[in-house]
Amino acid sequence: MANVVITGSTKGIGKGLAIEFAKQGHNVCISGRSQDDIDSCINSNPDLAEKISGITCDTTNKAQVQALWDFAKQNLGAVDIWINNAGLARTTWSILDIPDNEISNMVNTNILGTINCCRVAAQGMKEQGSGKLFNMLGGGSDGEYFQGMGIYGTTKRGLDYFTNALVKELKDDNIIIGKIRPGMVITEGMVREAKQDLDDFNKRKKFANILCDTVETVAPYLVENILKFNKSGNKIAWLNPRKITLRMISSMVKKPKDKFAEFGL
Repeated sequence: MANVVITGSTKGIGKGLAIEFAKQGHNVCISGRSQDDIDSCINSNPDLAEKISGITCDTTNKAQVQALWDFAKQNLGAVDIWINNAGLARTTWSILDIPDNEISNMVNTNILGTINCCRVAAQGMKEQGSGKLFNMLGGGSDGEYFQGMGIYGTTKRGLDYFTNALVKELKDDNIIIGKIRPGMVITEGMVREAKQDLDDFNKRKKFANILCDTVETVAPYLVENILKFNKSGNKIAWLNPRKITLRMISSMVKKPKDKFAEFGL
């Protein structure tokens, strides 16, 4: 069984991954900025409580990231897999209109936070002799543009470059570096952003119903591929070009299910 650390894992896809790893018998250390959220995540899954532990961590604070590593090592004995999932998306403003504090929050969380985690986890894995380290990418990481995602996409594009650099610098250290592209997953964050600009979301809802998926759909696929991942620099992508094409064709024949109704959208 693997010992897994996931940052930003009290909600959304991070929480989904944590629960799926635990269901499969693996030990998971979760983290987030709120102890209440950590406790809620563990308590809401009592059958898995013995497999899940957690500690608060603001990834923009390197000392807190180090404390997360130390906590995981002490509780699990070793860290086999570390997943940098903590991130922030603000997607309802143009580049000129987005508030300054939202820019700072995204850049600090998505870039600085991930860099801190990679440095701490990679150093720890070098000392223990092995490990797998994953960065969660997203819209914009391949250079594509999406409306309202100018700043967010820039942070993810930067993380793609950073991850490539990490692969080269750690190629002789028995640490496997991977990228994860989870696709368009319906999370609390996506619902929040949609409700902030309902008119815009309703214009895109038909397309979103074709390509979006729930956490429960995506998490098992990602966990399966993370566990068997063995080539540094490769990417795990849920929503690949073939899948997109098939869904678009299928939507012409059969109307997609409304996946957002249960979220009040």
